[in-house]
Amino acid sequence: MRGPGGWWRGKSTPAKVETYTRGSFHFFALIEVAGAGAPMLHRVGGAAGAWLLLLICAHAALCLLTVSHAVDWVRGQREQPLRLMYGLGAATAAIAVATLAVSEYGPDDESLDAAVGSVFGVTMIFGVGIIALGIRGRRQVYALVAGFAAGSGTVVLAMTGIPLEALVIAVIVLLGSGFLAFTAVFSVWLLRAVFELDDARETRARLAVAEERLRFGRDLHDVMGRNLAVIALKSELAVQLARRGRAEAVEQMIEVQRIAQESQREVRDVVRGYREADLGVELAGAQGVLAAAGITCEVTGETDGLPADVQSALAWVVREATTNVLRHGDAERCAVGVRRTEGRVVLTVENDGAAAASDGGGGSGLAGLRERLAAVDGTLEAGRVGEGAFRLVADVPLAEAGAREVVA
Repeated sequence: MRGPGGWWRGKSTPAKVETYTRGSFHFFALIEVAGAGAPMLHRVGGAAGAWLLLLICAHAALCLLTVSHAVDWVRGQREQPLRLMYGLGAATAAIAVATLAVSEYGPDDESLDAAVGSVFGVTMIFGVGIIALGIRGRRQVYALVAGFAAGSGTVVLAMTGIPLEALVIAVIVLLGSGFLAFTAVFSVWLLRAVFELDDARETRARLAVAEERLRFGRDLHDVMGRNLAVIALKSELAVQLARRGRAEAVEQMIEVQRIAQESQREVRDVVRGYREADLGVELAGAQGVLAAAGITCEVTGETDGLPADVQSALAWVVREATTNVLRHGDAERCAVGVRRTEGRVVLTVENDGAAAASDGGGGSGLAGLRERLAAVDGTLEAGRVGEGAFRLVADVPLAEAGAREVVA
């Protein structure tokens, strides 16, 4: 059973950024109720205080709902929440006017004026900042902030008739709501950038697989294309000679048989070269690919002198582990070590992104690796270790590998 720390560490970087963004803007609603609503009820009291508290709570609830829908829209999971945004804007303006009216026409009390001022500032700033979460264009955000600032100044001027006070209120709203709107815009940009980077990482992994398939296809074409063309020509010639009763038809068919057998051998060589990867090449390639993805990769140990079938099996382990780190993980560091003990070679791949594993025992990739290692009497262990780390260990006996080479 995972605790709160395990729940957080189990998330990928994009999921962490999304959770942080949601949590931060949801927290503003709690600040609004605790920091502005409760003091208002205490200082105003009576029916007026209760109604203002109710308005503040409704505004906070609307903020919570708008944040949730706006972040979903940023993630492409729902349409832009225009109705919620217009509703929040209207509620923000209504509360601002109500609090200003209480301050201007209510009892002459300094504590009341302070409470009303805090409600006005908090609701106005938080309302504008949260609306900015659901806006894509910068000019629209500028217009939103400037509009609320100008509106605040206009309402204050209409109520008090004091231009300086109206100007001060407008500047305060402009600076406060502008700062939170900038925070919202930056949070949206960061969230989109992180998810796009994650998608690019998956695309890079898929392209690597596609490139390998294309290479294999080119090799097969190079091997089979010429031979098949020769077989077709010689078969046609043999048909023509057979129709004329010429004995050379047999010689042509013997040549066709030879070319077909040669093609069969060449195809086996191509497939064997595709399946039998080189461990040293794979280690160097893994280090380069991970470094390009911003993951520090340290490779230790020597691969010289290992039997070919052992190198091939371990190379596939490195290839699969690297793919998993790129596609599924949230790693910043990866360590690959090749260690020889008495009669055995042990390959260890460990990274600090515990989400980098497919299923610890049932993933199709790990199952395929176990099959490859079983062919050389090797074993594979994979699972989480320590705080948010994932380790994959392949163990292959060298004595059996040597015996297989001698038999071969």
